[in-house]
Amino acid sequence: MTHALTDRAALVRNRQRAARDPALFLHEAAAIEVEDRLALVNRTFKDAAVVTGVPDFWGARFPCARIVDDTETLDLAEDSYDLVIHAMCLHWADDPVGQLIQAKRALRPDGLFLGLFFGGATLHELRSALAQAESDVTGGLSPRVAPMGEIRDLGALLQRAGFALPVADSVPLRASYDSALKLMHDLRAMGETNALAARPRHMMRRDVLFRATTLYTDTFGDEAGRVRATFELMVLTGWAPDDSQPQPLRPGSATARLADALGTKETALKD
Repeated sequence: MTHALTDRAALVRNRQRAARDPALFLHEAAAIEVEDRLALVNRTFKDAAVVTGVPDFWGARFPCARIVDDTETLDLAEDSYDLVIHAMCLHWADDPVGQLIQAKRALRPDGLFLGLFFGGATLHELRSALAQAESDVTGGLSPRVAPMGEIRDLGALLQRAGFALPVADSVPLRASYDSALKLMHDLRAMGETNALAARPRHMMRRDVLFRATTLYTDTFGDEAGRVRATFELMVLTGWAPDDSQPQPLRPGSATARLADALGTKETALKD
């Protein structure tokens, strides 16, 4: 039996609280990224779905798409869409491969999947400051920031889910704040505060918080007294398999030598 990574009730509660006065600049950046990438595809998508935990924003940005909640079992009918966008919530999934498999099943042949979510470099400054502060003050560590995927592993997830032509890349985003407390306030307004199932169930101790903000400023502050924050936007692209797509050649079927194409001499390897 596996243990859940995310406390779903806490995540929903965080999102509902954030919706009162949301900070959506990262969702805005993600939506622009989606629009830019779709503009490069010589194709018109007629049946789209967006999986998201922020339905109002994504519904307004893609009014012709069906908005789907990012629950463990996605409300996506099989073989029904030519485009599925998984928007800024895959980092909270207990089973990210399962989410990808469900999205792939929902696509018609040669349908496109785009997944955008936070990657491993996200908030590395805050992670470092919190870990050092808690270790200094209490002598221990608590899970406070969700683990996030590294790009070297993400292409393999697409392949495991059965996508063709898989591509994983990242877009670095950087912001600056008056203080670490301002950053934490923004995370609350994003609905991205701690929703880990194993999180501490009590407020952070004041001495730990004070130590963390001091470390953050000392380590990641600039001459103007502001602090930087890094967000890594991961983008997964894959296609539902179809016979019309480019196929790899059989090994040994090449009709030209690479050495000839490069204008160099081929050196045989010893047995």
